[in-house]
Amino acid sequence: MTDAHTPAPTSQPATTPGRFAGKLALVTGASRGIGFATAQRLIDDGATVIITARKEEALGEAAETLGPNAHWVAGSVGDDDHHSEIETVLEELGPLDLLVNNVGINPVYGPMMEIDPKAAQKIINTNVLGSFELTRLAVRMGLRDQRGAIVNISSIAGVASATGIGMYGVSKTAVLGMTRQLAAELAPEIRVNAVAPAAVKTNFARALYEGREQELSAQYPMARLGTPEDVAGPVTFLLSDDAAWITGQYVVIDGGATLITAE
Repeated sequence: MTDAHTPAPTSQPATTPGRFAGKLALVTGASRGIGFATAQRLIDDGATVIITARKEEALGEAAETLGPNAHWVAGSVGDDDHHSEIETVLEELGPLDLLVNNVGINPVYGPMMEIDPKAAQKIINTNVLGSFELTRLAVRMGLRDQRGAIVNISSIAGVASATGIGMYGVSKTAVLGMTRQLAAELAPEIRVNAVAPAAVKTNFARALYEGREQELSAQYPMARLGTPEDVAGPVTFLLSDDAAWITGQYVVIDGGATLITAE
């Protein structure tokens, strides 16, 4: 029996070999963290995956780790030239079956009322409009004909207020709204769903937990923070045929945090 004060063991990734055999997926923000773990899971389950991120060196190293079924295109999600480069790769490898919109930034921390307007605009442009434009690209590149699926990575900050990262939370709330709207517009050929993770141990979230991981973990009924693999599993489920009658929904992945009510 596990001691009540001992964190539960980290989840281990499970695979369903061949589940995505013959499928082509595009995963953004995939040089590390949730995007990388999702790409790894898709490849383990038989897919060919195109990964994107801004930093070319890190992305190339990630693709090398993922193996021969990984292809990479470096660039910014809001850059038209980057979109053209993705299209060129898709023309060679396509048509596209699956899309994971994982790109997200949060360059500022503090009260939302004090945010610099340019920073606010950058957050919205990247987290919302960037994912929207990649979705339009994916539809152009065969997603509708393939009766494909999209999963958008939102956040628990998009479900409730989030101290210090308010504009990021607003952008992730918009991602959930975009998910619902696109699910309605793209049905029945394309399914669109989202996940909303709480604190996951990634470089992106390091500022939230570094130096206080034990304290933060104690706030979760599961007694630990999430891992990228904890998110990759639900994402690939929503992309799979096991979720064939699910669209316009989001899954909260939070170790039970939302079970706790304020006293």
